[in-house]
Amino acid sequence: MSGYGVFSVAGGTPRLGWRDGDDVVDLSALGEVYEQPSLNALLALGPEAWAESLAAARAHDGPRAPIDAVTLHIPFEVADYVDFYSSLEHATNLGRLFRPHADPLPPSWRWLPIGYHGRAGSVVVSGTAVRRPHGQVLLPGASAPVYAPSQRLDLELELGFVVGVPSASGEPVPAERFADHVFGVVLVNDWSARDIQAWEYVPLGPFLGKSFQTSISAWVTPLALLAERRVEAPQQEPPPPAYLAGGRDWALDIELEVELNGDVISRGNARGLYWTMPEQLAHATSNGAALRTGDLMATGTISGPHAGSEGSLIELTGNTSFLADGDEVVLRGTAGGLELGEVRGRVLPA
Repeated sequence: MSGYGVFSVAGGTPRLGWRDGDDVVDLSALGEVYEQPSLNALLALGPEAWAESLAAARAHDGPRAPIDAVTLHIPFEVADYVDFYSSLEHATNLGRLFRPHADPLPPSWRWLPIGYHGRAGSVVVSGTAVRRPHGQVLLPGASAPVYAPSQRLDLELELGFVVGVPSASGEPVPAERFADHVFGVVLVNDWSARDIQAWEYVPLGPFLGKSFQTSISAWVTPLALLAERRVEAPQQEPPPPAYLAGGRDWALDIELEVELNGDVISRGNARGLYWTMPEQLAHATSNGAALRTGDLMATGTISGPHAGSEGSLIELTGNTSFLADGDEVVLRGTAGGLELGEVRGRVLPA
């Protein structure tokens, strides 16, 4: 496993580290940027500095500590958080469950990467427990909602990308400039309260059913380490609008799995996403919205075409079984011989 993170030892000052297998290498001796309690200063430096940093981090012979002897912190300060809906299989599966008598895909789905603007302040690092949220739910047969703990708490297996270099307001970022702005990727679990979500999501989309917590890896994998895992994305029909053109060679061949209470319940791959990360970035900025250092953009749940490759319980169980108190979820990703940082979380009672 490799990647950048933020760690501390025995209550000491958080600083940047490099994950090398089961050890954390202290990078603070490399300069002021590495003495910071977040990656943001490094993120803002841009691709040339990132390449130099990666070479230095991998070669650095600084102090080491076993991973189980350190405290891991959220690796960067999240500026904005956007979650997309980019898996054709996931969108189709959910559409069939939520709208059984209608087209499973919204009319706009094949024309643009649908997304919602999430709550940056509720993004937490892997290992943080998730508290079962309260919200309004409409029970079967009821004519009015009740305010109660969610009974349909779900996981979502996602890949997220981390923005380093900001952009100017009013200037869209085309897909071909993706690597000029994006530093690396993390795994994401966008915990979802399906009963709260189902009651609130029309017409403005997810809100309290999503905003209580989103978990990310403690380690950010630089794009440069994934260069050999780039593949062509599936064909799009109809062809996307011109402002979304490009970025089809940025599908990432990353094997994914979901573990629940020690058992692997799903295996899939990120390469099948209908909308690629560069297309997501291009769409997010197409109206002139500016990128900020530390922006997190997630793909949405990644599901595959065959049984056992679904990225959420609602799909795996047909809307019949959800997370119980005490359940532990672990998301993992592997790109050849490279492991991404896992995302782990245990469900606490409401």
